[in-house]
Amino acid sequence: MKTQIEKSEVFQKLHRQGNCFVIPNPWDAGSARLLEYLGCQALATTGAGFAFSQGKSDLSFNARDILPHLSQLCAITSLPISADLQNGFGHTPEEAAMTIIEAAKTGIVGCSIEDASGDPEHPFYDLGLAKERIQLAAAAAKGLGFKFMLTARAENYFYGNPDLADTILRLQAYQEAGADVLFAPGVQSKADIKSILSSIDRPLNVLMGLRGEQLTLAELSELGVARISLGGSLARTAYSAMINAVKEITSTGRFSYASDAISGKEINAIFTARLN
Repeated sequence: MKTQIEKSEVFQKLHRQGNCFVIPNPWDAGSARLLEYLGCQALATTGAGFAFSQGKSDLSFNARDILPHLSQLCAITSLPISADLQNGFGHTPEEAAMTIIEAAKTGIVGCSIEDASGDPEHPFYDLGLAKERIQLAAAAAKGLGFKFMLTARAENYFYGNPDLADTILRLQAYQEAGADVLFAPGVQSKADIKSILSSIDRPLNVLMGLRGEQLTLAELSELGVARISLGGSLARTAYSAMINAVKEITSTGRFSYASDAISGKEINAIFTARLN
């Protein structure tokens, strides 16, 4: 099993200029092991997927809930992991910084901090406060003793405010504040991604598209995107398969869903395989 510093070095190299990689999002230890077995290079946690695994809705947990989950994932896989830390589980810059310090103790080598406040009346932090939050988060990351990749998220598009100019302004502010990677989830058009890339000088993470142009890995790589995350889509896909299986049983009395399932022998072999 790699050390945290070794994982950090691998993760940093994945962000080198000209490289584009998919960073899938496990929601529990089993899915993390499967993703490593399938050849993935790094992982990012999904707050939504974790919440679903606890029988809760997205954004319904706090730092105390997530830290043991992060420790479990880091212990079960040799891959570098970046954590979804939402808004840092606090509104002040100091709270965001402290969350990074505590989360880094679990073994993660990066995280994302977003500028969504969680307040329906004022869904986004004012730019000044948002920048200060990233500034203190970046300072905390730099004090960890190894390269910790801080991703700053501008949430405009994710929360119904598709203002490209404001999104770019925010990403530029977070870049200036010391973020290593920039992310504006919900931005999906080729034109918008090009505009963002021409306005920043840090690696750009995008969320795979469900609507709009649905750009492919090859297309995003050609644009210059560094990293593509899958969000909660893998968790939702797994739960969808279970829902459809139970619907088949209750509506038809049939069990044909099981013919598509991985065999017990195969999955046991995966989970008993030795990790690097």
